[in-house]
Amino acid sequence: MSNQLSRRELLERSMFATAAALAANSSGKLWAEDVKEKTGKSSNDQLRVACIGVNGRGKDHYSNIAGGKHNAMITVICDADENAGQKACEEIAKKQGGKKPEFVQDMRKVFDNKEIDCITTATPNHWHSLCAIWAMQAGKDVYVEKPVSHNVSEGRRMVEVARKYNKICQTGTQSRSQKGMREAMAFIHGGKIGEVSIARGLCYKKRPSIGSKGTHEPPKSVDYSLWSGPAPLLPVTRNKFHYDWHWQWPYGNGDLGNQGIHQMDLCRWALQVDKLSNNIFTYGGRFGYEDAGDTPNTQVVIHDYGNKALVFEVRGLKTDKYKNADVGIIVEGSDGYVVMTSYAAGAAFDKDGKAVKEFGGGGDHYANFFAAVRNRKSDTLHGDIAEGHLSSALCHTANISYRLGKQVGLSELHDRLSSIKTPEKATETFERTLHHLNDNSVAIGDSNKFIVGENLKFDPVKENFPGNEAANAMLTREYRAPFVVPAADKI
Repeated sequence: MSNQLSRRELLERSMFATAAALAANSSGKLWAEDVKEKTGKSSNDQLRVACIGVNGRGKDHYSNIAGGKHNAMITVICDADENAGQKACEEIAKKQGGKKPEFVQDMRKVFDNKEIDCITTATPNHWHSLCAIWAMQAGKDVYVEKPVSHNVSEGRRMVEVARKYNKICQTGTQSRSQKGMREAMAFIHGGKIGEVSIARGLCYKKRPSIGSKGTHEPPKSVDYSLWSGPAPLLPVTRNKFHYDWHWQWPYGNGDLGNQGIHQMDLCRWALQVDKLSNNIFTYGGRFGYEDAGDTPNTQVVIHDYGNKALVFEVRGLKTDKYKNADVGIIVEGSDGYVVMTSYAAGAAFDKDGKAVKEFGGGGDHYANFFAAVRNRKSDTLHGDIAEGHLSSALCHTANISYRLGKQVGLSELHDRLSSIKTPEKATETFERTLHHLNDNSVAIGDSNKFIVGENLKFDPVKENFPGNEAANAMLTREYRAPFVVPAADKI
């Protein structure tokens, strides 16, 4: 047999060399070798995942991860509610061929577990940042639900920790991985609706009363101290322990930070702004019932970006759609507008309202996370923690304005809105909001008044309110030891 290589063998060797060169990183190492050096695992190894917080959004986490499609195995479940955690373990075992995760109640035991590669967390909002920070400090990559923070300061700490420890941290803003949404954003950014001046987020989502304020015992299956974590250990005043914490300030951020964070993120993406706003103004109230909730069920927010405005509308009572959207965004340009009516679908229109293009198609945000975990590149992420921080913080600064506000009459509110100089026609949105309340038999007068927030100037570089001590104090919170988000010099 000849020692000379055949043309086919030469071609195969050439193709192999080319593929190897493409796979090599700038240091000359093959991608798989580089991953193994950084993580101690081969890029083909199965990832070991812990899910923390499995009673709400956490169900979506483990349902999409268990089963093997991401080459990941859920090995630990953690929840302050033992019943919720054990139930999740049973459900996951069925998806994993009988391989049942271990249950632990205290997340610190998860972080001590050297076998865990990454965690996902869908705890209540007040736990998001500290859980993610502790996990990254312990060497884990993190998928953290929205909003990524309970206040502005701790969100910035998350970004700093991710960068310091070279950890992958994905924000649970799933729309960023949806094909239809990505196509819509490319259409907008490509100038197809002209110069964009306003992005409007809508959270028209009917929310019932959560019942009158009382004193209740937490469920017996819940370790209430662990559940409270960074928040003060307060009496339970809501009848429904799980979920209704969204409407109480110590734990949640209202619908602005619950549903609305998705649309807030999309509006900021549409405007292509990678910082917080220069000025924040909001007004609203909790109308239609008196209950154990603190947060507004009706709220209008105006974020001033100079020649652009990000406007947000929360309506928790029954309401009609606006431009065919109820939970979605409307992006207004000089030559037309785009309306996204879901996380993935919508259409573009010309100035006369004629549809010119439709958008649609799903995606897999978890797959995007695991791809970044394996290639160790945070820019692979569709929802990197830096994006999550900014969009969450837009919700928080708006709520700071609201919480520093006071009740005023309609004429004073109208005058204040008339003085606002942004592309947004603030008085028109106000009139639509009044009409909505009238439709729900809520008459604004002596017994029902809007809370009108403080008009707040903001420094988007330093991320603080210049000279405003009251507002700056609300950028963070007093943490309950030992559940303390570390200061910038302690990370």
